[in-house]
Amino acid sequence: MDFLTLSQLNNHLASEVKNAFPETYWVVAETSDVRVNNRRCFLEFIEKNQQTNVIIAKAKGYIWSNIFETLHPYFERSTGRRFDSGLKVLVKVSVDVHPVYGYGLTVYDIDPSYTLGDLQSERQKILRRLEEEGVLTLNKELEIPLLPQRIAVISSSTAAGYEDFLNHLTGNRFGYVFYPRLFPALMQGEQTETSIISALDKIFEYKELFDVVVIIRGGGATSDLAWFDSYLLATNCAQFPLPVITGIGHERDDTVLDFVANHRAKTPTAVADFLIARVEETAAGLFDCQSEITGSAQAFLKAATVNLRTLTSRLPLLANALIENRRSKLEIYRLQMRNFIRQMLAGRHSQLKEKESFFRLSSPKYILNKGYSITLKNGKAVKSVKELQERDAIETILAEGKIAGTVTGLLEF
Repeated sequence: MDFLTLSQLNNHLASEVKNAFPETYWVVAETSDVRVNNRRCFLEFIEKNQQTNVIIAKAKGYIWSNIFETLHPYFERSTGRRFDSGLKVLVKVSVDVHPVYGYGLTVYDIDPSYTLGDLQSERQKILRRLEEEGVLTLNKELEIPLLPQRIAVISSSTAAGYEDFLNHLTGNRFGYVFYPRLFPALMQGEQTETSIISALDKIFEYKELFDVVVIIRGGGATSDLAWFDSYLLATNCAQFPLPVITGIGHERDDTVLDFVANHRAKTPTAVADFLIARVEETAAGLFDCQSEITGSAQAFLKAATVNLRTLTSRLPLLANALIENRRSKLEIYRLQMRNFIRQMLAGRHSQLKEKESFFRLSSPKYILNKGYSITLKNGKAVKSVKELQERDAIETILAEGKIAGTVTGLLEF
């Protein structure tokens, strides 16, 4: 019985495949499971259904060291992205069956412009989604406090950029005091998104204790910026209730996170400069107010001093005029009072005269002098004969003297 060894079968298969596909081909695929070992890169190329995102094709990929050492730095310089999993790429490959590694695609070249276009397209897609959801500019609409001194910092505790930020901020030449608090997070790698979101959640619990949130990273490869082109990270920052300030890139690099942040600075030290300048602007405004208030107060005091001196010089004249005026009024009041008293006394004297005349004319003596008399019975005046009886003792009062008698008879009119 004839038989083949596995290596013979694989070599035969490799020869047949090479004869069937003798050329190299430009293939569009997505990178997956990228691993670098001893300057060689092993990965998988996959294709997904655009609607369902289900993998519909898969092939192993190989980039041998002589190609990889040239290809990956060129790719990263051109795209600003590390050659890693999850990238849409246009690669030039040959179809091979290796006796050990089996079927796969050997990479000879890559077109960075295709990946760059895809990355830009993906970034624009995220920005459009944020705009459609109405959150793209939410954080930009928050006003940074006049004195942003209480700062929640999201960064790696060992990052040189974090140390630069602290030194620049606390060593400012004005001597302004700031209160930074670090919330550690990973600033590169696949865990960047979840790590920063976790830090934001912790800050949210104490949001009333902070004025702003600062997200910074220092140095590092430009390709590491790709981790900040994240929809979840962007939407969390866009809707955060405190102003977010970023310092994660370089002069020419903008990430999705930079687009949604309240303010974007180039570097961590540039973030520190921005915060210092904000406080300095407020301080300058306060100094201007102080100068304006001082000037107004001095002008007011000067005018008041002049008015006081004028009043002081006029005070004796005013006092004399006032005293003379009061004296004249008092004299008028005195004369008016004297006349009033005279008139009142004259009126009272006239009334007394009238009452005296009335009492005089009404007195019993005056009536008796007219020839009248008063008859008394038991000391009471008798007004009618009906009050008397025969033999009653009576007394008659005349103008001069009294008569005692007894009733002997009664006559009625």
